[in-house]
Amino acid sequence: MCEVHNVHLIGSVALPDTGTVFKTLAGELGPWLKRIPDGETGNRGRWIYWQREMLLEHPDFEVASDIPEMELTEWNGRVFRKVPYIRLKPGVYPRNVTIVPGYADAALDSYKTFKEMRDAGSIPAGVKFQVCLPTAMSSAYQFIAPSSIPAFLDIYEGALLGELKRIVEAIPHADLSIQWDICQEVLIYENYKPYAHRPDNYKQQIADELVRLGDAVPADVDMGYHLCYGSPADAHLVMPKDMAIMVEMTDSFISRAGRRVNFLHMPVPQDRADEAYFAPLKSLKLPQETEFYLGLIHHGDADGDKARLQEACKVVGRFGVATECGWGRTDPARVPGLVSAHRRIMEAQGA
Repeated sequence: MCEVHNVHLIGSVALPDTGTVFKTLAGELGPWLKRIPDGETGNRGRWIYWQREMLLEHPDFEVASDIPEMELTEWNGRVFRKVPYIRLKPGVYPRNVTIVPGYADAALDSYKTFKEMRDAGSIPAGVKFQVCLPTAMSSAYQFIAPSSIPAFLDIYEGALLGELKRIVEAIPHADLSIQWDICQEVLIYENYKPYAHRPDNYKQQIADELVRLGDAVPADVDMGYHLCYGSPADAHLVMPKDMAIMVEMTDSFISRAGRRVNFLHMPVPQDRADEAYFAPLKSLKLPQETEFYLGLIHHGDADGDKARLQEACKVVGRFGVATECGWGRTDPARVPGLVSAHRRIMEAQGA
């Protein structure tokens, strides 16, 4: 029998505000939480879409109306959204472009609520405030015209690291956890059709990026990665065959990390309660100190949750539980059921 430890919450929650998120999650799941996110409420509810809106208002960027729109497809091939590309305006010198993503302002505002509620006992002592950050590749491949991607990657990663610097300088390190959200990189590995313009050296580029971002977090700040197959319409963009690509990606960067990776999360589709899906995890080489979480919990599927957990236990000796992705784009009426599903699993394990 394997050991199931703790609950990990990915980030977004379909609730009205940060205080409600903290109260709901800590009140029900507090005994099993090491970190708690602010729910990415308000304009962050659609993950990085608010970065698109920021770029559309930026004086150095424009809509690339003279090239075909990007067609975003779900795992079954259905085109669910067409998105015009954005690019740097002609004549703009990338080194002169300044971007303010806004993640630091959001984090510092939410931390005030976190601290007030933690000090009042609403959030258990020792639970860390989890800040979820995207990568430069996320916005680059989701919004930016291929010709502008190389320049944009440099611009945006620099801006993102500036946001991180503000966060780690303002929030006590003992209170803080940084989660890097890794979605577009996974889809690039999967040869997702809208990202067919990936470079030949994409694997090296992705590994280098993830090492840089992880190593930018101070060593005494909790830090980890959430691997993701996307859920903009509450459904995967690609349906993984198994966990082999996620294992390959992890192996490419985790051994090169210059600091401890405290946690790692990987998703499990609802219909994969079979050992073949989990089998690649047999070759995953995680440092002993890295907590591993499997996103095997799905709404309204208690029997399936149990079956997926049992199959995972055949391959992995110790792990925590989570959902596949955040809950920001799901029906708000599902949130209580998702919270209860986590609690049910932990209580069944006697954790």
